[in-house]
Amino acid sequence: MTTEKKSLGIQEIMDLLPHRYPFLMVDKVENYEISDERKTLRAIKNVSFNEPIFQGHFPAKPVFPGVLILEAMAQATGILAFTMVGKPSPNELYYFASIDNARFKRPVGPGDQLVLDVEFLKERRGIAKFTGVATVNGEIVCTAELMCAKREV
Repeated sequence: MTTEKKSLGIQEIMDLLPHRYPFLMVDKVENYEISDERKTLRAIKNVSFNEPIFQGHFPAKPVFPGVLILEAMAQATGILAFTMVGKPSPNELYYFASIDNARFKRPVGPGDQLVLDVEFLKERRGIAKFTGVATVNGEIVCTAELMCAKREV
């Protein structure tokens, strides 16, 4: 069975994730696919000069921190996970559990649009493993393997 949806808007994203401004790092979901063969999601993060991080990172040459690129990927994996299993209960969260093989290829700055492609690999004992690729204008800026754990709070 395949479920495809063209997009999720910000309100639907906020129904799935607990994050809010200034830490919500996903602006929209362009599409996702949930099937027996693959589980993937493509999300967008618009990097704006108005973001508070640019006041100090770095004032003369604004660079979007790599750790926030990874956070955006982790949030995209949380959205994918919840599209796979359904909307979370009020006492349920996905926690970022680990990151492996993170590689940064080039800086990201104001005006860039991060395209976040994540894919579910496997789940074991409540911990899900994903791969993630972040691109700007079709050029890879970051790749990583991420693990998230679903927990009751």
